[in-house]
Amino acid sequence: MPRRASLSSAQVKKLLRQSGLKAKKGLGQHFLIDEAALESIVSAAELSPEDVVIEVGPGLGILTIELARRAGKVIAVELDTKLASLLKRRLASLANVNVINADILKVYPSQLLGGKSSYKAVANLPYYITSPILHYFVEALPKPSLMVVMVQKEVGEAIVASPGEMSLLAISLQFYSKPKIVCYVPAQSFYPQPKVDSAVVRFDLLPEPAIKVADVDSFFEVVRCGFSSPRKQLRNSLAHSLGIAPAEVASLLTEVGIDPRRRAETLSLEEWGNLYEALAVFRKGKVLC
Repeated sequence: MPRRASLSSAQVKKLLRQSGLKAKKGLGQHFLIDEAALESIVSAAELSPEDVVIEVGPGLGILTIELARRAGKVIAVELDTKLASLLKRRLASLANVNVINADILKVYPSQLLGGKSSYKAVANLPYYITSPILHYFVEALPKPSLMVVMVQKEVGEAIVASPGEMSLLAISLQFYSKPKIVCYVPAQSFYPQPKVDSAVVRFDLLPEPAIKVADVDSFFEVVRCGFSSPRKQLRNSLAHSLGIAPAEVASLLTEVGIDPRRRAETLSLEEWGNLYEALAVFRKGKVLC
């Protein structure tokens, strides 16, 4: 096993140059060179020799090596063909690491796990594809028991937001998990250095969604409609998106204890659930009539 996981910026440059590679801005490639941040990610994952880890975007294997030291198996999924080839050579001595050259969004966890059902997901996520990968894991079958990811600081703060600053992203992730920020990581902790700081976020996946709804797709349709015009009052954004008269929407909102003048960002998960149920009853009544 390589003796040192972290690399300096000079070492990263040298390794890329020797391999005929360059960091690709289009793939959001920023390699972590901060040992403290690396330790924060691995510690937050609470790994044991019994754990299987799916790592997304392993890059040069800096995080992969630390994961391999503590987990029983690491499945490292790298989209960049040249980086995947380099990683296979660099980590050839690690019997518990399997490098797969693939697009994580085009494979199922079950295809990667080889019959296993329990796993954890860890990643230093490219900024441009953060949301799709997070949704991929929280909606996957099987889901990870735990997910620890590095994301853009502002995105991390949006994910863990409380009512008053909620977003569609926060609702969709808090529906399936309990996220919390582990730490912040400055831009200089990467090579090449990004323009923004990052945050390490831990997601404890829930065995069941945070609220019970009859149809998940229909529930999120209502939430999306509510956020379709976030600056508008809820009665207006819902009326416009759902094709229901504002007065009827206002009546429904009042019925479930929500002031029609509130905006979508102020609602809690529970309030969205109550609104969804009221709308379902309203729609059913319209069909019956």
